[in-house]
Amino acid sequence: MRSRKSSAVPEQLGLSWDVPGLMAGVDEAGRGPLAGPVVAAAVILDDLHPIKGLADSKVLTEKKRERLFDEIRAKALCCCIAEASVEEIDELNILQATLLAMRRAVEGLRLKPAKVLVDGNRLPVLKIPAEAIVKGDSKVQAISAASILAKVTRDRQCLAMHELHPEYGFAKHKGYPSPEHLQALREHGVTAWHRRSFGPVRQLLENTR
Repeated sequence: MRSRKSSAVPEQLGLSWDVPGLMAGVDEAGRGPLAGPVVAAAVILDDLHPIKGLADSKVLTEKKRERLFDEIRAKALCCCIAEASVEEIDELNILQATLLAMRRAVEGLRLKPAKVLVDGNRLPVLKIPAEAIVKGDSKVQAISAASILAKVTRDRQCLAMHELHPEYGFAKHKGYPSPEHLQALREHGVTAWHRRSFGPVRQLLENTR
């Protein structure tokens, strides 16, 4: 008879012990949009240089996120921002591409953490003990910091996309399937930034063949 412990879901490693050493928080931004890469960040905070105001990036104003972005980069022991491209999203699917971006962020850290805490309920493949924490971006400061780095980075990418093609309104909707974005897709077609595996984009391409 198999023990109850051995039947645990493999995607989530429940750490019932405290691993000594550095801890990294990991989060992503951009799973839901129709366009642009998915961005992930990994952060190891410095206990000697605390950062006030860390929270889930979604509850912060843009101004606060931008301020905290600079403070995290200045005060964290180390951090890394990585992404998975639109092509990788279409090839792998958005979940696997997100996990790939997370793995790249962790592997890109200058210091090796002893454990990794990841927002959500799925874990990337890592060589380091890791735990998935649902709503971790509102519970763990290092994950909050990672969510801010990922969100600000992706928003800046959307602003760059907007400057090149303002007719799509990327600065406003950040690639999400808003009515304005869907209308722009119908009027102007699909760009190289759009995820062709996502329903609205795929349907549009099929209808124009």
